[in-house]
Amino acid sequence: MTSEFLGFTMFGVTMITLLLGFPVALTIAGSALIFALIGDYLELFNLGILSLYPLRIFGVMKAETLVAVPLFVFMGVMLEKSNIAFKLLEAMGKLFGRRAGGLGISVIIVGALLAASTGIVGATVVTMGLMSLPVMTKAGYSTRLSSGLICASGTLGQIIPPSIVLVLLADILQGANEQASELKGELVPDNPVTAIDLFAGALLPGLLLVGLYLVYQIILASINPSLCPALVEKNHDDKVHIQEINFPQLLKIILSPLILIIVVLGSILTGIATPTESAAVGAVGATIIAIISRQFNLEILKIVSQETTKISSMVFIILIGASMFSLVFRGFGGDVVVEEFLLNLPGGTISAMLIVMAIIFFLGFFLDFIEIIFVVVPIVSPILIAMGFDPLWLGVMIGINLQTSFLTPPFGFSLFYLRGVASKEIKTKDIYLGVMPFIGIQILGLSLIWIFPQIVLWLPYLIFK
Repeated sequence: MTSEFLGFTMFGVTMITLLLGFPVALTIAGSALIFALIGDYLELFNLGILSLYPLRIFGVMKAETLVAVPLFVFMGVMLEKSNIAFKLLEAMGKLFGRRAGGLGISVIIVGALLAASTGIVGATVVTMGLMSLPVMTKAGYSTRLSSGLICASGTLGQIIPPSIVLVLLADILQGANEQASELKGELVPDNPVTAIDLFAGALLPGLLLVGLYLVYQIILASINPSLCPALVEKNHDDKVHIQEINFPQLLKIILSPLILIIVVLGSILTGIATPTESAAVGAVGATIIAIISRQFNLEILKIVSQETTKISSMVFIILIGASMFSLVFRGFGGDVVVEEFLLNLPGGTISAMLIVMAIIFFLGFFLDFIEIIFVVVPIVSPILIAMGFDPLWLGVMIGINLQTSFLTPPFGFSLFYLRGVASKEIKTKDIYLGVMPFIGIQILGLSLIWIFPQIVLWLPYLIFK
């Protein structure tokens, strides 16, 4: 038995235990520690390597960028409690509902606005599932189309900045970029990547996905309007009643989230504030919106604070556990095997990138995005960057791939969220089949970004270079 074999056995055992439902952080760190002890007993691992672990934890504690995570979470949860999603959906439904596919267009636009202001996938899918799905069903929309639209639009918060996924990816890619420099024999990285760079790089790809969703809905409404009929105002119980909305009313509803988006994202992209500072502004701004909406009291503040603490604690304890896992995996020499495998593939860099993307896509069927970011990305990204891939472009590609994992059956989280709030008449099979076209759209979006990398790189280089 070799140390490399033991390292990959550890990886396999960890994946299996995660699939069995064991606590993520304890599973990742625990399996690493157990295999480190086994390796030491078999004289295949030097336990002295674990002395570096406290330094890794201290590095996590010192990372200022990660302070943005609880602040963005607070902003998202507070906006969720302010009923902003309900008001936006109602307004967009009145604006577009009278045309075929109008409700679908409304769901996509509201999903994009919520993505840029809250970024919390679960809350967005649940909210739109509760409010939109009954209306769309009553209007005669196809169950599969309604389910697919809600799930896909709800996941936009994973890639449209400000996004927690991008903050976490930026932290991982900074370390990966430094390791890639060492592999290339360089002192410092050629292309340093930060959360600000990723935010700028992900903006156009996020809008590209929104555009592709809209084009799909418009084409579908043109080809087969019976799948997504217009809302009709008639005095019959089986019809949905809809009222017109004028521009001042629409502006009043969308103004507050729009200002918040411009302030938070604009301050980051213009360099006025760091992501952490902008996240703090966003948290305060979300609270002000809740106060203006008369949805703020001490009980709501308590609930929002508790939710923020739970989500942030989960993220950081998984990060600490993943640090142990990656340290032990490297101690077994697993990273060297992965590097040699990717470098020696026929087809060179293209084959290596395809395989990594395929692995992340496949793991997304079963694992949460946080687990993939903290366990898989630190292993493969230094090698890909050393092979010549731009770390900024790579980060956005991984981000969109991870976003797709929220849609992929059988364990896509968006599917679970919608299943939890959908009526019994909505079959699980229809939800699964409904997201399939949108998974195809995601893959199309990934392909376009691969073929035209300037979709990612143009804006960051325009702003910062």
